[in-house]
Amino acid sequence: MAAGIFLLLDDIAMLADDVAVASKVATQKTAAILGDDLAVNAQKATGFDQSRELAVIWAITKGSLKNKAIILPIAFVLTAIAPSLITLILILGALFLLYEGVEKIEEYLFYKKHEEKNEELLHSTKDTILEIEEQKIKSAILTDFILSIEIVVIALSSVATQPFTVQASSTVIVSLIATFGVYGFVAMIVRMDNVGFYLIEKGHEKSGSFLIDAMPKLIKTLALVGTFAMILVGGGILAHKVEFFHYYFIESVPAIVNELLIGLVMGAVVLLVVKVVKR
Repeated sequence: MAAGIFLLLDDIAMLADDVAVASKVATQKTAAILGDDLAVNAQKATGFDQSRELAVIWAITKGSLKNKAIILPIAFVLTAIAPSLITLILILGALFLLYEGVEKIEEYLFYKKHEEKNEELLHSTKDTILEIEEQKIKSAILTDFILSIEIVVIALSSVATQPFTVQASSTVIVSLIATFGVYGFVAMIVRMDNVGFYLIEKGHEKSGSFLIDAMPKLIKTLALVGTFAMILVGGGILAHKVEFFHYYFIESVPAIVNELLIGLVMGAVVLLVVKVVKR
């Protein structure tokens, strides 16, 4: 009986080790999308009254958890009965990421799009503030849903050769990291100015002013990094999942450059198609 218990504990330890390794691989594969998720939601969670910032972030976090609860079972079922659909979803998600990334670049280069200043929040009355807040929360949750699909599918694809138990466990772990890690960091970012004001009150004006000035710059930097991360991720997916793109690899340059080029070209094509359809 004692030997059986030790064997069970050994199996559990081996499974935990496999899950840890698989979770690390899956997290690395989804890191770029997590970065974009962080950038997008940091922008959507700012502009509220300071007393409402954490409440808004918590509402988005709960919405993100519901998104994962919907997406994960569907992804597991498709993996078991129709794995080819996972590849198709992955490719479609890559095209969406490329469209989003190239559209942001186009707006930056060719349109003088003013930065969102949340003026409607600044000039709102008590009767309309909650309605505006709810709309922004719904928008953030919808964005999270789209990015969550890609995160879950990429995480599953990165551990596709593992047993189902390891696949499910590692994907759930990555999903939880994607929710609590991203929104925990968003909460830290949006409270940077509060920490800065606190430091100024305590006489540390230089440190406090640095944090206050750094907050909008950090959000802009995350947005820039997130944009190119989307293009690299989307280009990488197409490069590895679509045989057609293998013929266009330039052997004299690193793979990451090829993936960036594929991402930019395909993103521009998808953007053009969307514009034509809209017209």
